[in-house]
Amino acid sequence: MRVNLLTGRSIISVDDLTSEEFEGLLELALRVKRSIKAGLFSLEKEGKSVALLFQKPSTRTRLSLEVACNMLKMHPIALNWNELQLSRGEPLSDTARVFGKMVHCVAARVFSHDDLYTFRDYAKIPIINALSDKEHPLQALADFMTIKEKFGDFKKVKIAYVGDGNNVANSLILATAKVGAYISVATPLNLKPSPDIVARAKIEARKTGAKIEIDTNPQKAVESADVVYTDVWVSMGQEAEASSKIELLKGYQVNDQLFALAKPEAYFMHCLPAHRGQEVTESVIDGPRSIVFEQAENRLYTTIAVFYSVL
Repeated sequence: MRVNLLTGRSIISVDDLTSEEFEGLLELALRVKRSIKAGLFSLEKEGKSVALLFQKPSTRTRLSLEVACNMLKMHPIALNWNELQLSRGEPLSDTARVFGKMVHCVAARVFSHDDLYTFRDYAKIPIINALSDKEHPLQALADFMTIKEKFGDFKKVKIAYVGDGNNVANSLILATAKVGAYISVATPLNLKPSPDIVARAKIEARKTGAKIEIDTNPQKAVESADVVYTDVWVSMGQEAEASSKIELLKGYQVNDQLFALAKPEAYFMHCLPAHRGQEVTESVIDGPRSIVFEQAENRLYTTIAVFYSVL
């Protein structure tokens, strides 16, 4: 993929990228990582300003966005949603128009996925989804970069996702379809991934040879998996549902017994932050086959690839 094919584009969903574009970003991120490790990094987008808008707390996303901007010699402007006139009732469309006149790109972490489309339509500049209630495409890019480093050929990899069918699960499913891998998702019946996302992923899977399974049985999902992935049971903004969700998810903890059903050389993945003793035990996440901090590190390289490509 030529990098300039994405110039001016927004990435709000994994589905905003073709299979070639998704894998092209992974290849660029891998080259970025190698060049940084060798002290040879030279990419830049000097003179560009990027607004980083946060409606929710952030650690890895904020760090990776700000460091990526600085490494590309751009100017990041971190803004809290509640510090803006948005908090006093200014229409999002008006705010977006102003941003579009002053910055070259917006990366936004929001509660409502639809707000990102409003921003895109009125700002007329690239909008990057830094997490919404429906998807987390930047996380999916880092996840599949990490998987590629470990296995090389996606078509030989089985990914098991166990837990809440949330935004991370949605983006994992779409990304699996893009690269032709195999994902088996196990969630409680009431916490399944978005039916719309699953339907779109299955259409894409027909082109790439990917396999998408959605079930309720965590043991079946994890059996012979190369990667076992989970996420928090209660996402940001769902605090009122915490007790009911935890009750539903009790049988979906990734512990030694469940992890043992995967291949002996399988890896454990988690997008972090993690609640040890809830969705995963300490012995698994802090064990020798956990690659959660490699995932976290790769957030930087994929973010650099995204910014460099869309600007």
